[in-house]
Order: sequence, then structure tokens, then C-alpha cells
Amino acid sequence: MARRDTRDDNTQTDFGFRSVGTAEKTRMVRDVFDSVAGSYDLMNDLMSGGVHRLWKAALIDRLNPQPGQTLLDLAGGTGDIAQRFLARTKQGGRVIVCDINESMIRVGRDRALDRGIVGDITWLVGNGETLPVASSSVDCVTISFGLRNVTRKDEALAEAWRVLKPGGRFLCLEFSRVEAPLFRRAYDLYSFNLLPRIGGVVAKDRDSYQYLVESIRRFPPQQELATMMETAGFEQVSYRNLSGGIAAIHSGWRL
Repeated sequence: MARRDTRDDNTQTDFGFRSVGTAEKTRMVRDVFDSVAGSYDLMNDLMSGGVHRLWKAALIDRLNPQPGQTLLDLAGGTGDIAQRFLARTKQGGRVIVCDINESMIRVGRDRALDRGIVGDITWLVGNGETLPVASSSVDCVTISFGLRNVTRKDEALAEAWRVLKPGGRFLCLEFSRVEAPLFRRAYDLYSFNLLPRIGGVVAKDRDSYQYLVESIRRFPPQQELATMMETAGFEQVSYRNLSGGIAAIHSGWRL
């Protein structure tokens, strides 16, 4: 099982463009997603023009789920990836959804129940840095648009490696670094000017979406994240850019 967390929480880290204590960031991220849980999927559709659905489909295609596999989906509270995984395994798989936000877990569990999905998903409230999951117990681990919100990303990657069975695969879908300079400038204008306004109107929470935009800019670029994965123990690490680098899928294996 996961080791006990005995670390000192007095160090500083980023919360968007602000510097905060590590313990404070965990609380602040939880508050953000408590605020936006009910409108999270709708906001994803509005912010990306629905393209996030294509990105998630690409993630599942790359994972290529097989019947009988167990997936651990981190920061997967709304159950989107879990339901896509089960659809591909024809209900022959099992998913553990782990999210630090109980409010997100409630949203996902309710939606799964509404669709008649009961026994194939286990819902856990837990921190990705100290997962309440046994070592070498799952076939694959995914995290979609969640790693950038983790305080200690290196420890979350190490935990993902720990819980994977030998031969298991880790996939991370996350916003990344846009490659073309002109496209990057246009994307920045859209992100910083429109997304917080949309969040203010639809989710009634401009500040949370301001943080989410800033957290994207603080996230490691593609090659840096690949190196972090290798440091955590993953092998055959690779990544694929989506939509010019707005997002990227990183892949690594525990061999």
C-alpha cells in the first residue's frame, strides 16, 4: 500500500503565477475543483470547442484497452476516461478512479449510475502523490488534464510507476507547449482574455479559470516532462503533440 506521508510542507511551489506553500497549494487546488465540479465538463466543451473529446479519444486509441485489464485513472473524477475505457473493453475491464476532490468523485459516480454503470468502477478519494493503491496491482494508469495541478509532480509519476504491474503502461494527456510562435501568441490571447471570462459567466468563477490558464503555462514542456517520466523509472518514453502542441499525450512503460 502507499507509504505514509511524513514530509515537511513548508517549501514553496507555484499556484498559477503565484508562489504558495506546498500544503496550501493542495488545499487551493481542492477549492478550485470543488467550485467548478458541476460545470467542469460543460466548460471543457466551451473552452476547447469540443476538441477535448477528440484528444481523449486519441488517448484511448493509444492505450488500446483489452478485456480483463484494470485501469487506474488519476484525477478522473467525472468518470469520462473510465467510461471510455469500459466501452472499449466491452465491460470486460475494471477501472479505479482516484481524485483528490470528493466533489468531482460525486459528479462522476452520479453520472455513471445514471448510465447504469455500477460494479465496474471503484471510486477513491486520494492524493496522486501517495496513492491508496497496492504496488504492482494495475495494468495501466492514465491522467488527463490533472498532472499540472499536482503539487509534487515527480512523486506522482513515481507513484504511477509503483502501482503498475511490470509490463504496464502510463499515459498522460495534458495541455502542453504550442510550437509555432504565431499560433502560440494567438493561443495566449484567447487563453488569458476569453477563458476566464467564460468561466465567470458559465461557472460563476473567473478566478478558478484564471488559475487554470496560468497552470498550463507553468507546466513542463514536452521534453522536460518526458525526462521527468524517465527519472521516475518509465522506459520507452515518448510523446505525441495534439493540435499543434496545445495538448500532448506522453507514454511510458514499466518494464
